[in-house]
Amino acid sequence: MAYKAGPIYPCDPATARSESTKLGVDPKGEKLIYTNGRAVIIRDLNHTGLSHAYTQHTRAATVARFSPSGYYAASADVSGEVRIWDVTNPENNLKLAIRPLSGKIKDLAWDGESKRIIVGGEGKDKFGAAFFMDSGSSCGEITGHSKPINALSIRHQRPFKALSASDDNSIIFHSAVPFKYDKMINTHTRFVQDVAFSPNGDLFASVASDGKLFFYDGKTGETKGEAEREGGSSLMACSWNPDSQSIATAGADGIVSIWDASSLKSTQSYAVGSDVQSQQNGIVFAGPNSLVSISLSGVLNVFDTRESTSAKWRKLHGATKAITASTLSGDDEKKATFYTGSFDGSIKRFEIGESYGQDEGRCDEVNGTGHTANVVAFGVDQKGKVYSAGWDDKVSSIEGDSFSSTSIPIKAQPSGIASTSNAIYIATSSGLEVLPVGSNSSSLLSKESVTAVAAHPGPNSDIVAYGVGKKVILSSTTPDKELATFEDSKGDILSLRFTKDGKFLAAGDSAGRIILIDVEKRAVTVSSRWTFHTGRIVDLAWSKSDRRLASVGLDENVYIWDREKVAKNIAIKNAHPGGVTGVSWLGDEKIITAGSDGIVRTWSVPA
Repeated sequence: MAYKAGPIYPCDPATARSESTKLGVDPKGEKLIYTNGRAVIIRDLNHTGLSHAYTQHTRAATVARFSPSGYYAASADVSGEVRIWDVTNPENNLKLAIRPLSGKIKDLAWDGESKRIIVGGEGKDKFGAAFFMDSGSSCGEITGHSKPINALSIRHQRPFKALSASDDNSIIFHSAVPFKYDKMINTHTRFVQDVAFSPNGDLFASVASDGKLFFYDGKTGETKGEAEREGGSSLMACSWNPDSQSIATAGADGIVSIWDASSLKSTQSYAVGSDVQSQQNGIVFAGPNSLVSISLSGVLNVFDTRESTSAKWRKLHGATKAITASTLSGDDEKKATFYTGSFDGSIKRFEIGESYGQDEGRCDEVNGTGHTANVVAFGVDQKGKVYSAGWDDKVSSIEGDSFSSTSIPIKAQPSGIASTSNAIYIATSSGLEVLPVGSNSSSLLSKESVTAVAAHPGPNSDIVAYGVGKKVILSSTTPDKELATFEDSKGDILSLRFTKDGKFLAAGDSAGRIILIDVEKRAVTVSSRWTFHTGRIVDLAWSKSDRRLASVGLDENVYIWDREKVAKNIAIKNAHPGGVTGVSWLGDEKIITAGSDGIVRTWSVPA
């Protein structure tokens, strides 16, 4: 086999303000299931490297749920398509693909026998549907609403019952099977965000934007009472403890609360934060003592309900938006740090390498003040110091897990960055800006619009390569002298990378073409052989031995080239839905890629 997919390090769930985020959990309580973009993520709560991504949706996925049997998952997207697939094998064989609604599906629910599914959301002629998971044929109707459905739940005991909650402030109680309208419940005065039957079927509960939590009889739908809650901030989601004795709620005030179902009072609460990003959008019990909530920022909070203190909990980080740039700091195959930047300006760090053991792939935020706009590129100097450039027209430096206290303003919007121990080189729309290390003043090495840059430290002078349109220009810095110009590319130069010894330079362009330049001979050694990409090449990386080159592009593919076997390549097709945006080598046989799906993936590529 030419390559083998390794562990993935997943993104966090996609969130939206004032919208409930649906989290699911497998029957064993070990894995979460949620969506972000076109990906459905199955995330192991204890071992990040055991996570999995399902990427067969062609539109943005909105909700996913495990079947009670644990053998299947159902996921839905903004186009109204539902896909039911096997979760017991890595291929995720498709069981059924169906489009029961003509618009965005907001929630779905399985019955207790893993045979029937109900879905709800937006549609032109109806807001809900019910069907069999094996044939797709109808098994009733989800009706009675005048506005889109936000949440659904099915009673897992006979007689089956179903609930649907809507933006029309109502809950519809359905009898089954087949599912049909029974009665309307109008306890709430604002959008009903979530409903849930208790695991034993005796009760169900609802939460809404009016900040109220109601309990009802599971068989009749009769209102049992309202929880005693102070404040009127919206409740976005609820989830029952497996023992059916208590229920947890997620509030827009940043508070997660656990309520006793018999006394209707709060028994425990966690104040996640008071800022907007700490609003709690979703919640699920992963076991009798494990509770997981999702903040608006995308961070997953894992609470152990046995802890006497409510001030400590685990946080699971990951990218929440498309990754736009990445880099690896450290070339130790057993211990390195992988940095990713997204178009929202956030930067994450991943611990990569065997020495981290079960914590390999752990992700954390980079602390401090970083960027407020798209992170376009990273540069790493010989000492392992990391620099980032963003569309807020600033360069920031990262040391370990924190940003340095000051950022460096630059003169124009950057498109690339490279660094040595002598200087930082920034490719911008107004030229190539040079920032000597330790100096506050900068100069322009070129006044033309520069699209990419790479730098290699020499004994007396840095060698700098930069792209101006379709040209690659090679210069020295001391003295400031242009050494050579290469015009073999067919598109604008988007990525440049020197080998570690500085003897070769690879250049990738917008036409999907790579040229290889012998720096010492000032000659192009590969000009038309490395042309397999069908889209823009956005990043390049050399292996530790400087023999193999990895290239990634917006065609979603990764290619591995060999400097000594020019005619051959290894192709990793469809590596990241939406495009691959970053690649790094860890040693000579392992690569790490990042993409528009927000996921970091690892691959073993034997020589």
